[in-house]
Amino acid sequence: MLNPQSVTATRLNSRRLNVTQELVDPNALDVVTKLKNAGFQALLVGGCVRDLLLGAAPKDFDVATDATPEDVRRLFRRSRMVGRRFRIAHVRYGRDIIEVSTFRKSVDLEEAGDRKATPDGLILRDNVYGTLDEDAFRRDFTVNALYYDPHEEEILDFVGGIEDLQAHRLRFIGEPRARLQEDPVRLLRAMRFQAKLGFDLDAGITDDAELTAARLMDIPSARLFDEFSKMFLSGYAMNVWKIIEPTPIRNVLFPATSADNRLVHLAMQNTDQRIAEGRPVTPGFLLAVLLWDDYQARISELTRNKKINEARLLAAHEALAKQRHVLAIPRRFSQFVNDVWQLQERLETRRARQIQRTLSHPRFRAAYDFLLLRSQAGLFETRIADWWTEIQETDSTQREQMITELAPEPRRKRRRRRQRRQS
Repeated sequence: MLNPQSVTATRLNSRRLNVTQELVDPNALDVVTKLKNAGFQALLVGGCVRDLLLGAAPKDFDVATDATPEDVRRLFRRSRMVGRRFRIAHVRYGRDIIEVSTFRKSVDLEEAGDRKATPDGLILRDNVYGTLDEDAFRRDFTVNALYYDPHEEEILDFVGGIEDLQAHRLRFIGEPRARLQEDPVRLLRAMRFQAKLGFDLDAGITDDAELTAARLMDIPSARLFDEFSKMFLSGYAMNVWKIIEPTPIRNVLFPATSADNRLVHLAMQNTDQRIAEGRPVTPGFLLAVLLWDDYQARISELTRNKKINEARLLAAHEALAKQRHVLAIPRRFSQFVNDVWQLQERLETRRARQIQRTLSHPRFRAAYDFLLLRSQAGLFETRIADWWTEIQETDSTQREQMITELAPEPRRKRRRRRQRRQS
């Protein structure tokens, strides 16, 4: 890797690149201004600068500064420090959060301080602060190491990010194998950006994909769940899945999910469509789809020795527990998955006495959507899925008629109590 001290930033007029102060989130601009007025360096950095240069609207705006997290905390009343691996400050403006990170030294500079790594190079903590130019070289991709000074109207490029952006190329800063050894999650980020931006991955990023995938098991499951959410709940889930499906990444992240799974493909497309239409999405729904085959297989195995209802509950518990070894699924999402799965039996059987209760269940709509996907994938009868569609669209009178027309349920035989003999 180049020594940052020997590199001078290329400074470009931001207006000539169609990047102006008016495109910046006012809250992010306020953070930059207050830091500068307090005597600190402050610039916008990362994905927001990349997206502005591509003519896209950034989802988030991040700030880089020579102020420490403690300095930021003192300067902004509504802020807090977060993170142990990389300690940063979150400055809150209502529901909006501006992430503020302190310039850090590149990881290949051997300096004493708050840095910890495993013997094989995996970075566990890195809070050794540095200068602006040093900060650029510790970032992952060249296109994410661009800085924007909205007051001076300059784009600063230390690593050739503008050239790679124009070439639609994703390239690590430094040697790919070393960067992936420091943090194997960078391969997931590379695939995510490839799916989002349509860029080509530079040679070397996927050369050691199998080894990198295996090393993901050393990453905290909470961090992998966060990356899972970014990959599949940002509007390009299908593109991401197409990229990781034929790679060892799929086997590591979703060991129970097969390749060429039509149900998964439909769910990814459905998620992207919902996001495009501004409708809500939840990781719970995708997890229910990704783990469905494993859940079904466990039911088949467990019903040999257990009653069907008990088998369903235990199968759900086991399937989710296995996935939690990889992704730390929050309880609210695992409960969502379980509810959607358990409701499938009610939707399939359509017992008359359960219809109204099923329709009023808080998870009914999600379970119904899941049933529709199963029907579209050829895994369930279309006529029953259509019946549930129709009953939601009819008035109360027609609804009662539809319920009445269902096949009558067999009566259970009552056991006669033995009468005690009178002595």
